[in-house]
Amino acid sequence: MWFDEAVFYQIYPLGFCGAERENDFGETRHRFQKIEAEIGKIRELGATAVLFNPLFESERHGYDTVDFFRADRRLGANEELAHLTDALHAAGIKVVFDGVFNHVGRAFPPFREVLEKREGTDYRFWFNIDFRGNSRYNDGLSYADWEGHSELVKLRLENCDLQNYLMDAVRFWIREFHIDGLRLDVSYLLPPWFMELLRRTVRAEKEDFFLVGEVIHLNNFTQHVCPARLDSITNYEGFRSLLSAFNSRNLFEIEYSLSRLFGNFPWALLRGKNLLSFADNHDVERAATALKEERNLFNLYTVLFTMPGIPCVYYGSEYGIKGDKSEGDYRLRPAAEEIDRTRTDLFAHIARLARLRTSSPALAYGSYAKATLRNTDFSFVREGGGERLIVAVNIAENGCSLRIEEGCGEDVFTGEKQNLTDVSLPPFSAKIYRKI
Repeated sequence: MWFDEAVFYQIYPLGFCGAERENDFGETRHRFQKIEAEIGKIRELGATAVLFNPLFESERHGYDTVDFFRADRRLGANEELAHLTDALHAAGIKVVFDGVFNHVGRAFPPFREVLEKREGTDYRFWFNIDFRGNSRYNDGLSYADWEGHSELVKLRLENCDLQNYLMDAVRFWIREFHIDGLRLDVSYLLPPWFMELLRRTVRAEKEDFFLVGEVIHLNNFTQHVCPARLDSITNYEGFRSLLSAFNSRNLFEIEYSLSRLFGNFPWALLRGKNLLSFADNHDVERAATALKEERNLFNLYTVLFTMPGIPCVYYGSEYGIKGDKSEGDYRLRPAAEEIDRTRTDLFAHIARLARLRTSSPALAYGSYAKATLRNTDFSFVREGGGERLIVAVNIAENGCSLRIEEGCGEDVFTGEKQNLTDVSLPPFSAKIYRKI
């Protein structure tokens, strides 16, 4: 499928466009053109798909939706969003929206009606309401929320009218904005039958529609990556293992994770499947901040783009910008004009990796196997589609030599020939060879 061969670029629109932190529900602003102005750079980076975080009317951060059918007025109107998605498609870039189906904001009109009419409205069945309780807002009733955040009202997805409302919204997004996929926010809380309902809905509109679920832990969710439910899930295990391995100078950690998930073993959890892989995103520290040895930033992205998975770059990280959670998540979500774009060497490196990723059958569909492994250097093989690639990485301040396998390889970027029985890696470097 197209998504197996894709390189994703993630944008948090409310942050990128410099939207107000609170929605005053006043006049519509016109900021979508800020994203449209970036399309050329997105193409230059080599991304073939854009993953948007929430775009629809919300109270604050986008995940507190109040209208599933209207673009957030802090960003623009529906017509402007449609123009943006059309421009992305014209540039050959697929579009994936964020689907927030587990909860809504307190200003969601059906919930407001429950607060006003209590038992007098059928919307009470859209939520888990206890009219004998009370909330921290002193509503005279209590309700289920998302993980203790009472500003996020949990939806009661079992309700058929609510299901129809949400599926109508999804069909509207496909028909109005021609989207190619959805990221399912907190999909680990969505019941399997809901994922199956969503799959049937989108398949009736687009056969190759991409569904990727946000999952924090993999073990209890791998069964949902199947034709009836999801195409992929977020690889948080790979993200954590990758950063931890680099920071602890213990590459055994990431190799163990890759073998456990994708290795040529009967017990590998997700062999032959591609998870959405990332070095950072809108919820975690920027890679350049989290990585202790910044000279390994190039190596980090080399592994990200060559290990099994669908690589995703979070906006601004292609320039090596930093960001921590000292101000909630706001430092992770800067406006476009706040991004320091002077570090073009990392941009060029990622662009080179993206071109390789989108043209390589071995990276898109191939198997994974460990070749060599020590604490600060390792190598692995990706093979498929008549192609055999060997990736070798050294994260230490000293050079090293690797005996990978018999035969000769060609550096995929320079064309230089190399005997694979004696590969020399300078400090903080990586090589990718195509077996010849």
